[in-house]
Amino acid sequence: MSFLNRFFATKGRKPSKPLVATGILTIGLVLLLLCIASSILYGASDIQLATIWQSLAHYDPQQTSHQIIRNLRIPRGLAAALIGAALAVSGSIMQGMTRNPLASPSIMGVTAGATFMMAIAFALMPEASNVTIMIWAFLGAGIGAGIVFGVGSISKTGLTPVKLALAGTAVTALLSSVSSAIAIHFNIAKDLSFWYAGGVASVQWVHVQLLAPIVVIGLIIGLALSSSITVLNLGEDLARGLGQKTLLIKIVGTLVVLLLTGAAISVAGTIGFIGLVIPHITRFLVGTDYRWIIPCSAILGAILLVTADTVSRMVNPPFETPVGTITALVGVPFFLYLARREGRTKS
Repeated sequence: MSFLNRFFATKGRKPSKPLVATGILTIGLVLLLLCIASSILYGASDIQLATIWQSLAHYDPQQTSHQIIRNLRIPRGLAAALIGAALAVSGSIMQGMTRNPLASPSIMGVTAGATFMMAIAFALMPEASNVTIMIWAFLGAGIGAGIVFGVGSISKTGLTPVKLALAGTAVTALLSSVSSAIAIHFNIAKDLSFWYAGGVASVQWVHVQLLAPIVVIGLIIGLALSSSITVLNLGEDLARGLGQKTLLIKIVGTLVVLLLTGAAISVAGTIGFIGLVIPHITRFLVGTDYRWIIPCSAILGAILLVTADTVSRMVNPPFETPVGTITALVGVPFFLYLARREGRTKS
């Protein structure tokens, strides 16, 4: 038994479950591939499974179905998987570092800050490239998170989970309102509406090429920090006593969150609650060791968003329901349950 498992056993915390985690990683990866295949099959145009194979093995640019598969649905499925993984891992790292079960990119002002800066970018630079939009999204994510943590810390009792959630809600509402005002004033509401709704309908290969290396780098750094986040989640004083450089861990972890969330939002807009729900489900399944939580969260987050994107096309065909609506249907009741449970714990 490892040191962390022995420590959890003595403290009454749930030890890691490597067999369950290994099963999630292996079976989950197969399930993810099946979900991506389903997302390629289903949509406004009916496509047969044999057609998918033909488009991959013997691509014919003259056939519309081959163009749809190669240029629209495959990049869409891959982007949904990458974005779901990025948001889930961001939420896991935030909850681990802050010891706050309500922490997630959508609640902590990260997504609202990114959208706010993207509104400014659209207003000042109408012809901005995808890379420029992504940079502005990174900057906005940092601004939003900084404001939330700054506002939540202004009290004698310090930064508590409830204060952090309240500050995040207030800052999110403020930045969203300002973004709407900018969109109306500069007549860019139509351009910004996609990011408010959230989705991967217009994703192309160029977005996947920009997104993939950032997400992979963020996941690698997150895995490198996983042991330190596990110790930090036990308490900051204990982490310092065990020789952890807590400030450095928080800085690097925050940069990873901003990197992953900024990249995801710049491509798909504000897709909420994946970073809130998936970490809790993962901890319930595999325990509290972040060496397992982070990779398993990536797989489960990818499965959730790919599935939600497929469902969004089937709710009201041939029209598409915003994928953020589908994730909200899962996330809002879960958030209310967590808030209620947290309130009981504090009382």
